Order: sequence, then structure tokens, then C-alpha cells
Amino acid sequence: MISSFFSKTKPIHLVVVSILLLVVFVVAKIFTIHEPLSLELFGKQSAFFIIVWLSLFTLDFFVSKNNLTKKNSYKILMFALFIAVLPESILNSRLLLSNFFVLLALRRIISLRSQKEIKKKLFDAAFWVSIASLLHFWASLFFLLIFAAMILYSIRSIKNWIVPFVGVLTVAIITTSLMMVFNIDYQNYASELIGYSFDFTQLNSVRIIMATTILISYGTWASFFFIKHIKNKSKSYRPSFVLIIITSILALMIIVVSQNKTGSEFIFLFAPLSIIMTNYLEVTEEKWFKEILIWVLILIPLVSLML
Repeated sequence: MISSFFSKTKPIHLVVVSILLLVVFVVAKIFTIHEPLSLELFGKQSAFFIIVWLSLFTLDFFVSKNNLTKKNSYKILMFALFIAVLPESILNSRLLLSNFFVLLALRRIISLRSQKEIKKKLFDAAFWVSIASLLHFWASLFFLLIFAAMILYSIRSIKNWIVPFVGVLTVAIITTSLMMVFNIDYQNYASELIGYSFDFTQLNSVRIIMATTILISYGTWASFFFIKHIKNKSKSYRPSFVLIIITSILALMIIVVSQNKTGSEFIFLFAPLSIIMTNYLEVTEEKWFKEILIWVLILIPLVSLML
């Protein structure tokens, strides 16, 4: 049974999930890339896959280190299966990179719970979110997560509240300098980067509608249980779980306001949703129900290929 196999943490799980991600990545690229195979193309796509794999590894690392789930591999399985359900999420290289930097920021934000090296962690979080915003403007919404963390973790020092702005200013100075060196027009770059849209017609296909329906249904159902069980967590860990809920809300906002809706913007949702789903699977006692939930996520991509 799949649920039993991933119910503990073993190195083989990361290998299996990595192979699954590789298969999904290759199949998705085969259906979308029409240029002839070359060494340059292979190198570029290999680099993109490494970004996907590093995102998976980063998620596994900070979730395990901060006890956001129990000791199992459901989180990495869910992350890979969500990508398999909506492979469009890994087709935009800019959003892939942006999400990776957001995960690096989230890692630093969650670790504020320890109350150690607060200034360094706040600077790092703001730095990574700033870089993510240069790739996808609406990733800037995750700045709200930094300040939410400071409130939830009771970080009251005025000096600490100034640090995130220093992180943003650092990226702004570096970016401006590079634009001047490489003669990049700032106004053109900003006009292409900044934009919003509430037009969802690009997502109007049977396959994408089916995938998003499954994802939203899973997320909504699991979130009720996730929120309900936050009060059962130890007092020092509760803020971390609240931050995961806030992260998922901000990810949904990005999906709603993003200018070019292709399905790639859903990548921001997969990490928090994986954590929420894992917590739900942990409290579900019916093994047969766990199996059904996981098998639906496995079968949906196979059905999608036929559409």
C-alpha cells in the first residue's frame, strides 16, 4: 500500500519521488517543447529540473526541521503528485525560480520560532522574497508573511522591524546596479513585470479545470482539519502552523491576480498545500481512505493524458 510505504521517512522515498518528478517533467516538456533536441536545450531543461528537485528538497528539509509534520514522506509525495496533476506548474522557468526563492524565504521565516539570529533570518527572508518578486511581481505578497511571523512570534524590537526593509533595499541596489551595467531599461522591465488580470479564460480547458477542482477540493477539505487541530499543537509551534495557512492564502491570491494565467502560478500553492495535506493524512485513521486520496492524485494525470 502506498500510504504505508510513505508513512515513515526513508532515503528510498526521496529517490522514488525524484524519479516520479523526473518522469512528469520529461513528459510535460515533450508535449510543450517543439524545437529540435540540442546540447543547449538539454542543459537548460536539466537546470530547470534541478530547480524543481531543489524545491522538493528544501520543502522536505524545513518541514522536517521545524516539525510541521510527523516523521513521514507524505509531504514530498504530495508535492510531486500535485505537480503531476497540474504539470503546467513547472513549465514557466521564471515562476519555478520565483517559487524556489519563496521556499528559501519560508524556511527562514518558519525558523524564527527559535528566536535565534532573528536579524539574519529576517534579512534573508526579505532578500529571497525580493529576488522572487523580480521574477514574478506578485510573489511580493509574501512580504506580508514576514510581518505576520514577527507578530505571531512576538518579535517587538523596532530594530528587527527595520531589517526586512534593509533586505529589500539591498536587492534594489544590486538590481539597479546590474541594470545600469548591462544597459537594461528599468521602465520596460517594470512594465512587463508588473500587471494583473482577473481573466481566467486561459485556464478554460477540461484538463486544467479537472486538475484545479481536485486541488481546491483536497485543499479545502484538509484545511478544515488542519485549522481544527492547530489548538492541539504545542504552544510554541502553533504560530508556525498559522503561517502555513497564511502562506496558502497568499498563494491563492497570487493565482487570482497573476497577469498571465497558464497554470504555472499554482506552483506557489503546492508547498503549503503539501504540508496541510500531510497533516490531514496523519490524523486520518482509515487506511483505505488514505489510499483512495493518493490513488486519485496518481490516476488524474493518466486520465489527463487521454483528454
